[in-house]
Amino acid sequence: MLTLLGVAVVVLGFAARFNPLLVVVAAALVTGLTGGLSPIEVLAALGKAFNENRYVSAALLVLPLVGVLERAGLQERARTLITRFRGVSVGPFLIGYLAFRQITSALGLTSIAGQAQSIRPLVAPMAEGAVESRSGTLSDETREAVRAQAAATDNIGLFFGEDIFIAIGSILLMVGFLAANGVALDPIQLSIWAIPTALVAFVIHGFRLWRFDRRLRAEAQA
Repeated sequence: MLTLLGVAVVVLGFAARFNPLLVVVAAALVTGLTGGLSPIEVLAALGKAFNENRYVSAALLVLPLVGVLERAGLQERARTLITRFRGVSVGPFLIGYLAFRQITSALGLTSIAGQAQSIRPLVAPMAEGAVESRSGTLSDETREAVRAQAAATDNIGLFFGEDIFIAIGSILLMVGFLAANGVALDPIQLSIWAIPTALVAFVIHGFRLWRFDRRLRAEAQA
């Protein structure tokens, strides 16, 4: 049970708004020490995981690339592109992105999109452009609301979509915990039970996006 203190460290650290990297490292140290590892062994395990993680090098390449593209005008071009399609509004556009994010996450493709990879450089500017094509220049408050909806759509799509993927860490953790307590369960069974939750999340957030779209349309006509 002491090994679960790492979870408490994560909860308390995020609640206190400490640096996320510091919180995760502290939780790893607490978990390793309470699990009987020495400090050197904990650091060795962290180093091994860092070196073997194939996504580390990808992140080091993707983020600078996105920055260079933004400086070259990627956001402006994305906004201009969507304004050419007069029939596209922000609600259906973000609902379509929500479906894309959930489906790809359910297939384990969680890193092909995200806040840095797609929301900031592409999806948010295109959502703004969809509103501007109907309402004209946006106020700062409306622009921030559109960006917030785009960011929330990505988070919800990822959170509920990845639970369907059988090799996601949370599912494997539950399978291992239940097996240690004498309950045999296949990962696919947990994945299947995650599907209704993902569908309900899609319907609820899709309805919120539809209402958000209706509100912006009403404000534009007022």
